[in-house]
Amino acid sequence: MLLQTVLADDELLARQKLRQMLNVSSGVEVVGEGASAAEVLDIVRTTTPQLLFLDICMPGTDGFALLDQINALRGVTPPRVIFTTAYDTYALRAFDMNAVDYLLKPFTADRLRTAIDRAHAEIVGAGKSSTHREGLNHNISPYTTRMVFKSRGRILFLPVSDIRWIGAEENYVRICTKTETHLLRQTMSDLEEKLDPEMFARVHRSAIVNLQYVKEVRTESRRDFAVLLVNGQKIPMSRSYHARILQSFKSTGTQVA
Repeated sequence: MLLQTVLADDELLARQKLRQMLNVSSGVEVVGEGASAAEVLDIVRTTTPQLLFLDICMPGTDGFALLDQINALRGVTPPRVIFTTAYDTYALRAFDMNAVDYLLKPFTADRLRTAIDRAHAEIVGAGKSSTHREGLNHNISPYTTRMVFKSRGRILFLPVSDIRWIGAEENYVRICTKTETHLLRQTMSDLEEKLDPEMFARVHRSAIVNLQYVKEVRTESRRDFAVLLVNGQKIPMSRSYHARILQSFKSTGTQVA
């Protein structure tokens, strides 16, 4: 499935470079590009793209105001948006606008590929569900579905479903996915409140696990318990949490030993 894509950046060289990178990246078809908010608005109105690469600093208006105008177009389904910018200060606002991703210039081909894959997954998922963008107020869940933070010079928009487990490390929490870990300055209690209890369970004062990645619960001794993840990693479970969440694991089909 080729994603119909529009490029919005006031710098010609930036658009050319992005187009070249997209030409070697399968899955997208560039159907237009614009250097100003007015141009981009007309292109989106006439081509109704599925994906928009949007620079934040645009002449006439900024990318956020332009996105508001696009969302207000009648008869046009707003495209998914990947922000491209040289500044990391707008990341939280982009997150509030439900951006697919936030690419800091200069970005690599691998980073671009990750963003495109994420956009593709969202677009395909939207076709199978009535749930649409949070920006259109269709997501009424009180729990967060994505986390945005800076890690190793990147601004990440991480779906919480990708998180396998979370561990406390003094004044920080370590977010663990299949391939990476990220250290955030946040408390376990604050994070626990933001996560859907149907998906995540706290098994220790220093550990939260994603139930979909739990293989089994083990009784190590009369006082010691552990959660075994699908990748073989063992997470200690405290006795105080064991009885409270045992039923949660059973409801997901998790083996209890």
